[in-house]
Amino acid sequence: MTSSSFEKVQPGPVLATVRRLEERVEARFPGRGLHRVAGELAGLVETVASSTASARGRRSWLRPLSRFGILAVVVVTLTVMVLAVRSATVDAPDTGLEWIPLLESAVNDLVFAALAIWFLYSVPERLQREGLLELLHRLRSLAHIVDMHQLTKDPERLRSSFSPTPASADMDLDPEQLGHYLDYCSELLSLVGKAAALCAEASRDPVVLDTVSTVETLTVSLERKIWQKIAVLDQMRAAAAPES
Repeated sequence: MTSSSFEKVQPGPVLATVRRLEERVEARFPGRGLHRVAGELAGLVETVASSTASARGRRSWLRPLSRFGILAVVVVTLTVMVLAVRSATVDAPDTGLEWIPLLESAVNDLVFAALAIWFLYSVPERLQREGLLELLHRLRSLAHIVDMHQLTKDPERLRSSFSPTPASADMDLDPEQLGHYLDYCSELLSLVGKAAALCAEASRDPVVLDTVSTVETLTVSLERKIWQKIAVLDQMRAAAAPES
């Protein structure tokens, strides 16, 4: 059965979407910091794509090598056990207490063999864990940066009844511009989550998958705050429409 392109997240479409969003932000808000954030996300997606591709390449030859090592450990352990049993049957101890050192040695051999098998089995995943976790940390930081950009973009400040203080941040966007700005922030957060999902496509390491889930949960939570602002803005527009 051939695998479908819809079975996993592809880096190409994600990068194309980020680049298109970068152009849209620049066209509507030239010179804004949000455009630089979109460019940073595009660079991260490219890094994730190249890192996951190289990780798959390393894993393609590390996995057979680790499985060969596991087979070697099993063969050596079984050989040692067979020789030990044969030696014990030839020179059988006279009393039951004399069997204890032999049993203890056999248990130790089995424990060490199990540890070696576990180590060899997990080598391909653990070798790429550090790089993926570093990328996920950068994506999580970028999500917080996007949240900082929309933090002061409160629709309530567009009301005529709003009374600013000397410490209030300037609102230099009209309702239409604010709607677009919040939409762009929401799209950026969604694409941060998609970039994190690309890391999950390259690894089955539980630590990596748990971190990916954390980043995706973070972006959804931050998007929810933005959509609450968009809902308030839409209500303000609807209320102002009859007056105009």
